[in-house]
Amino acid sequence: MPEETSNLAARRAAAGDSTAVVHADTTAKWFLISSIAYFFIVGIIAVTIAAKFVWPSLLGSVQYLTYGRLRPLHVNGMLFGWLLAADMGLTFFMIPRLCGVKLWSEKLGVATAALWNVIILSAVVCLLLGINQGLEYAELPLALDVLVVIAWIMFGANIFMTVASRKYDQMYVSIWYIMGTILWTAFVYLTGNFAVLFATGTNQANLNWMYVHNAVGLIFTPVGLAIAYYFIQKSSNMPLHSHKLSMIGFWALAFVYVWTGAHHMLHGPISQWLQTIAIAFSVMLLIPVWAVVYNFFATMKGQWHQLKDNVPLKFLMSGVVFYLLTCFQGPMHSLRSVNAIVSKTDWIPGHAHMAVLGAFSFFAIAGTYYMIPRVYKTRLFSDALGNWSFWMLMMGGLGFFVTLWLGGFWQGWQWNNPAIPFIDTVVALKPVWIVRFFSGILMFVGIVLFAYNIMATILGAKDRPEAAAA
Repeated sequence: MPEETSNLAARRAAAGDSTAVVHADTTAKWFLISSIAYFFIVGIIAVTIAAKFVWPSLLGSVQYLTYGRLRPLHVNGMLFGWLLAADMGLTFFMIPRLCGVKLWSEKLGVATAALWNVIILSAVVCLLLGINQGLEYAELPLALDVLVVIAWIMFGANIFMTVASRKYDQMYVSIWYIMGTILWTAFVYLTGNFAVLFATGTNQANLNWMYVHNAVGLIFTPVGLAIAYYFIQKSSNMPLHSHKLSMIGFWALAFVYVWTGAHHMLHGPISQWLQTIAIAFSVMLLIPVWAVVYNFFATMKGQWHQLKDNVPLKFLMSGVVFYLLTCFQGPMHSLRSVNAIVSKTDWIPGHAHMAVLGAFSFFAIAGTYYMIPRVYKTRLFSDALGNWSFWMLMMGGLGFFVTLWLGGFWQGWQWNNPAIPFIDTVVALKPVWIVRFFSGILMFVGIVLFAYNIMATILGAKDRPEAAAA
């Protein structure tokens, strides 16, 4: 028999048993709507960048649209404009329901959303103007970094105060992951955007890559898993297979992930012992990953038929598979022999996109598809559009990921052959970049269908007043 949570209160929390509480959800709506708008806008930028790989002179005479300005805008827009904002919106939806109480302060939440939008829009202007600190994932000007810290304190205070006033004694695993995200993000962001400014050379590179890797591992991973743990249960209407296993996965992630960033600098000017530690902990990541994935698969045992008609569940379980593949790839390419071939090649963008788009964006899209009809007390505008958005993102994503993995491995093999001139390795990758461009078109179509479906659901809510079960 699958193990359920250890007491009735935890089961009620996991099920969102807060029917007596009327949730305003204003903050959640603000974050979700703005994040979807950024998803669409930055998707255009992504396609433009992919086109520049095929046609390097495209828009080259427009200084604001050069690759050096568009690339950091794409990265920051997708990470913080779309994904983290969507995750924050879903957090504001989940936490009150898991705690059986209202959000501690809806006004503070709306102020947080307003400040977050000011930050993102200011970042767009600054990055297009070339105002850039020149550090990976940490390109924003210092003034905007300070505003991010303020916004995160506001977000964290609201969530922690809501948890502190909860009705249920035992906390469902999603709450643990969200509280971990808040604390770990504070540590990771301060290190990568402030502490890094006081270091130079190799030490600065170490701090920067610690931030880059843990931005995925200690920001987007824990909040993404919190979303998956909540919405897989809600979408499938099945109890979690094992609460204990979920906590093993949580604490293993907390212990292991922070030590892995240096595997981006293997064969570089850093100590061999630091490289070895990063490799060892990268391989140990298989422990929390398998705990999480097995728990999700066991929860779905006998329920796979639901994927046929359940749009959120399609995205969720596909995201779980992508998460498994991503977290198998990471430990494998941290091995010195593999890293010598794939490091700094197109393999790495393929790997990173499978994490951020294939896993965590799929989780956020699923949560959005589940949440929006419920908070607007309506039905989804079109299940058919939901399915089409899934297949466009799935086919485009697979074309993107697989092409860059194969092309990146080929690229690295050529780089390691001194008889092949570097320019020849660039020419050889053109077919790969053509497939990447058309795969990007498919992904962008998926984004458009998703955004249209959600906006049509919101705008036509009064015309479809059949609310789903609370």
